[in-house]
Amino acid sequence: MAVFTYSALKKDGSVASGELSATDRSDAFRRLDRNGLQPISLKQKDDASSAAAAEAKKDKAKPDSKSAETPVASKEAKKAKVKEEAVAAATGKPAGKAAKEGVPSGPVKLKKADIITFTEELSDLLAAGLQLEPALRIMESRDELSAVKDVTAILRNRIRDGSSFSSSLKAASPSFGELYCNLAAAGEISGALPEILRRQANYLTAVQNLQSKVTTAMIYPICLIVAGMAVTILFVSYLIPQLTQLLKSMGKQLPWAAQKIMQAGDFALTYWWLIGLVIGLIVWGFQKITTSATYRPKWDEKKVNLPFFGPLISARFFVQFLETLSNLLGNGLPLLRSLELTRDATVNHYLKAQLTKVIAMVGEGGSLSRSLKKVGFFPSLLTDMITVGEQTGDLEHALERTARRYDKELQKTIDRGMAIVTPVIIFIMAVVVGTMAYMMVSIILQSVNSVKGR
Repeated sequence: MAVFTYSALKKDGSVASGELSATDRSDAFRRLDRNGLQPISLKQKDDASSAAAAEAKKDKAKPDSKSAETPVASKEAKKAKVKEEAVAAATGKPAGKAAKEGVPSGPVKLKKADIITFTEELSDLLAAGLQLEPALRIMESRDELSAVKDVTAILRNRIRDGSSFSSSLKAASPSFGELYCNLAAAGEISGALPEILRRQANYLTAVQNLQSKVTTAMIYPICLIVAGMAVTILFVSYLIPQLTQLLKSMGKQLPWAAQKIMQAGDFALTYWWLIGLVIGLIVWGFQKITTSATYRPKWDEKKVNLPFFGPLISARFFVQFLETLSNLLGNGLPLLRSLELTRDATVNHYLKAQLTKVIAMVGEGGSLSRSLKKVGFFPSLLTDMITVGEQTGDLEHALERTARRYDKELQKTIDRGMAIVTPVIIFIMAVVVGTMAYMMVSIILQSVNSVKGR
């Protein structure tokens, strides 16, 4: 039996720490879960740590006439000194320098690029074997002055006070979304925080690349939109009034379509502030309605059923569901607890309700694949691959392989969507600009014919 030291959250939110005996790391997680504890950190005691503890006890037992500190205070001071020296050795900076620097008092907003940088750096440090607090200390001591450094300082300060990493993320910056914090909580409990952070960094990078592709693809359509608006304003404000005066002098009237355009242009120039106010109220009301507790589940269901964005949302959910569940099971958590944490990491309320149904069926003794089939939302290919994993006793790797497959399908869907967006926008702008040009040419021809008739 191995001895593990742990720090975990109780059900009332307080922090408990101590030691337990278990056969391996997975068994230790199961024992903590049975006791209603959510692990923050778990590490095995080795011979080196025992020797260091014995040496510390010997040093403590020696009399020291030069010190008037109590034994507890002396022990805490030694721990602080060792920690400062370790950080100094890792960063090459004098010990105590970071402690003197002020910690920002409030939440700090981060750019998307900063979130990716923070996630990648922390994932690399944790994967290298560092604990969370020393890893944050190294990131905090970076020379570059940026928002990442301020957020890291807030995180480290809260974690030293006993807060969990996921709750500290919410307090440190509003830029860490609900999904990010929930995945971090799942990583804390399962002990797979480095892997989950790495996957989250890859996901955020993919999203940023997609946004860059969208921005690049939209440059040409936006130029067309600006040019079309400029031509429309020129026609409405200058050309059509000139032609109107010309036709009135000939006793003629503008065509019906041109008159409507003139009336719309006059209304827009006169009541532009009212138009802006109405648009702002519509956007504000839509946001309030779709984020309220009453209507958000319905809106989340509508998003999943949208023609183009629905398949993207569903495919991303399948990848996240499979990857998160695979990580949690691979780190020794029971299936039911892993499903609960995976559900908590899901932001969409409709999808979260589907997972709640699955959890209820699994809790009653049903298998995962059979429960997913009964819900009806999950595709047959996904459930079939999970069935194979259950029959072979290798559910963790079956979930991982299925996640990779759906990730490839997601990338294909994104590429197809990007290939369609640009031509559609160009076609719409061609119709708008062509219609305006046709009406202008018709007015000009009518004016020319009127002049010839005279």
